[in-house]
Amino acid sequence: MKTWKLVSGILSIVFFLVVSLQSCAAGAVNAIEENEEDTSAGGGMILGILMLAAGIVSIATRKSGKGGNIATCIIFALAALAGYANLGTYGDLVVWATWCAICALFALIAVIKSPKPAAET
Repeated sequence: MKTWKLVSGILSIVFFLVVSLQSCAAGAVNAIEENEEDTSAGGGMILGILMLAAGIVSIATRKSGKGGNIATCIIFALAALAGYANLGTYGDLVVWATWCAICALFALIAVIKSPKPAAET
């Protein structure tokens, strides 16, 4: 799981750059079209920021216990929720939200499979 946490963290940081650029482009299109009802660009920025945070936490806590996995799971789940809740003209948002949901699932599996601390005698 340490390798997965490192790889998902690095990919999430790289994907943050892509999501941010796409969100800015979607926001510019919404502004040009005067589409005030679409919130997908803002949702994409929120997803991107949370994905960046989760990637950093994933890398920083890859050798730690359950606490880092729980934090990573929660942040990725919030990012996925933000993405799915704001679907609109920004069509790639579903891809990034699904990536975050998959990472949250793997972090949850890491929490469940992590060994329990030995009881003191």
